[in-house]
Amino acid sequence: MTDQEFKKHMEQSPEECMRAIFNEYCNYVYVIAATKLKNCSTAEDIEECVSDTFTEVFKKINNLGDRDGDLKGFIGVIAKRKAIDMYRKLNVKAEKTISADDEVIREISSGESIIESSELSERNYILFNKIKELGEPDTSIIIKQYYYNMTVAEIGRAISMTADAVQKRSIRARQKLKKMLCEVGINY
Repeated sequence: MTDQEFKKHMEQSPEECMRAIFNEYCNYVYVIAATKLKNCSTAEDIEECVSDTFTEVFKKINNLGDRDGDLKGFIGVIAKRKAIDMYRKLNVKAEKTISADDEVIREISSGESIIESSELSERNYILFNKIKELGEPDTSIIIKQYYYNMTVAEIGRAISMTADAVQKRSIRARQKLKKMLCEVGINY
């Protein structure tokens, strides 16, 4: 549902609009919450996080302003923030502090490599900064295409370009991005 469709639906019937938003994005929000909370929560905690997310969405829904975009990104950001808040709350409650000298530490090892995680995080940071260096509208196109999974037609409507123009700019931006990443030693 785009912002335009939402505003039109909201004017006709606010309750029905909120129900439609919940039905359309409930699974999306649940996946975000479950992904962030999978190691530290119960099913009830995840459901509470989903409820808190939609409560926050409905509180802030009138503050969208005149932006012309997709509600999915707006809802996704709120869901991620609520899941992070819930994660912090659950970890403080659990008081999960373990001595490094404790023998149990080997048993709870996640198998995750800290070095690999750190390298991936650094690579993502560099990638995002290089995407920002592309300049507008290329930055918006790449972010909407790969971070928000929008189609070229949806992006075109959002930034007032034709789908063909968006497609061509996307191809050129990706080629430019690849060259920029190779210059800093990141090859895919």
